[in-house]
Amino acid sequence: MAPNEEDRAANRRRRQLWAGVLALVGLVLLIIGVTVADGVAAWVEVLVAILLLVTSYVVQHLARRTTVYRHDERR
Repeated sequence: MAPNEEDRAANRRRRQLWAGVLALVGLVLLIIGVTVADGVAAWVEVLVAILLLVTSYVVQHLARRTTVYRHDERR
């Protein structure tokens, strides 16, 4: 692998890792907000959880896009 490809692969893995962490935190907050929390705190937790899940999806999409739609230097 060329150094540039190794950097891309490391960047993609890092983004995938962050997307997974964001999704995990979002799911935990969503579960807590729906089951345990009460009142305004529950709504805030659910909204933050949804925001984290959407952010996770966007980060994951960007990581995939840079891999699938990358420009090939050999052309």
